[in-house]
Amino acid sequence: MARNSLWLGMVLLALLLNGCTLFNVGLMHPVSPLRETVIEGEGKPKLLLLDISGIITEKEKGGRLKQKPSMVAEVKEALQKAEKDDDIAGVIVRINSPGGTVTASDIIHHELLAFKARKKVPVYACIMGIGASGGYYVATAADEISAHPTAVTGSIGVLLMRFEVEGLLTKIGVSEHTVKSGDKKDMLSPFRPATPEEEKIIQDVINRLFGRFVDVVQARPGNKLERKELEILADGRIYTAEQALQAKLIDRIGYLDDTVSAVKKAGNIEQARVISYYRPGSYRGTIYSGEADAANQALSLISINGDGLEMLSDAGFMYLWKP
Repeated sequence: MARNSLWLGMVLLALLLNGCTLFNVGLMHPVSPLRETVIEGEGKPKLLLLDISGIITEKEKGGRLKQKPSMVAEVKEALQKAEKDDDIAGVIVRINSPGGTVTASDIIHHELLAFKARKKVPVYACIMGIGASGGYYVATAADEISAHPTAVTGSIGVLLMRFEVEGLLTKIGVSEHTVKSGDKKDMLSPFRPATPEEEKIIQDVINRLFGRFVDVVQARPGNKLERKELEILADGRIYTAEQALQAKLIDRIGYLDDTVSAVKKAGNIEQARVISYYRPGSYRGTIYSGEADAANQALSLISINGDGLEMLSDAGFMYLWKP
């Protein structure tokens, strides 16, 4: 009996070492629906604090043991939940982001505009540390944009980054061969330099996406700039809060609690609860909760978990400030 048990144990160990299992254990935790928590205040009306923090992307967030929805999916879910709540009297979009992909920034901007049109409540944006490029693009959907005194904003423009590794491959004796249906099918390939014609094609796409960015800024509720004035400001540079206010890119300088007060005033509300939506495992104790990690991610594209590097490795057009 002992010999049989030993033999069975050795067989099971061999199966496990070879990647074979006789059972399946579900380690991936399913995503829980968003829950509501009151951060501060009292009264029946609610003001939703909505976060746009870190890199703006439509990709799902990394995590081996826990599924994490993308920022786009999470914003959509939060707005849907808020739209169904009759007590929601306003939304404060708290922004701490250097931007991200063109598509993700545009989707969130669109969702905020659609929410405003249906819900008919004030939506204000408050830029914390960084609200640049796609972060500013998202802010333009708000009725009013404010920025902390130490915030950085602007960086209106489009960016396309790619790696060229042809020289490296040549040095190590490796060559690449692509069979393609047309001479531009592998345009922007890292394995060869782009032709002048291809560079012109890409520049035309960038110019059109840049034009859309300028259109969005010009169409924002608080805009007071003529097209030519805006195009001069939109050369990709960043602005301090004071510079942005002077340039009419934002409406006021103030802190997050000032934005809370402004939303109350806009909605003729004396008392209101500031609420946030969260998933189990996160914590929201004050209106500033959750800012530290988001700020670190915003300042470092190549973060410890590699999310920033993964985004940069993909060819794509971005509304992104890249220091």
